[in-house]
Amino acid sequence: MPTNTLNKPCPCGSGTEYVNCCGQLHQQQATAQTPEQLMRSRYSAFVLKQYQYLLDTHHADFCGALTVAQLAQAQPEQWLSLNVEAHSMSANVGQVRFCAWYRDGGTIDAIHEQSNFVLEDGRWFYTDGELLKVSLPGRNDPCVCGSGKKFKQCCLKR
Repeated sequence: MPTNTLNKPCPCGSGTEYVNCCGQLHQQQATAQTPEQLMRSRYSAFVLKQYQYLLDTHHADFCGALTVAQLAQAQPEQWLSLNVEAHSMSANVGQVRFCAWYRDGGTIDAIHEQSNFVLEDGRWFYTDGELLKVSLPGRNDPCVCGSGKKFKQCCLKR
């Protein structure tokens, strides 16, 4: 991991430096305490190409034959932002609904998912998720990248 990433804002959108946020989970200095924290760390792992972390936090019963190479091949050109819409947990299960925006081939799109998680032996794992319909923001809505500009003046324009 490049050291210049450590002191930058975490890709998960927490507003905290990566080294004090998802970086601790990626470096196995801590474990996720909630499904939302695990989901945010998994998004950051996608952004930073930490594919082994994605496999390590994917429940073995739901992972199939997924490999690091497959994860690396299926990546969009650029991740833009993460928007957590809802999250819940009770006992040993949790859910997180999110929208992960990306650019690929000049097109803006998102993974909009209701993800499921399970707690086993004190660790949260991603199990599976249901893909939901993606709606692009309107031209005058805030941009999905978090720039503070209108969508039409930012990512829609590129």
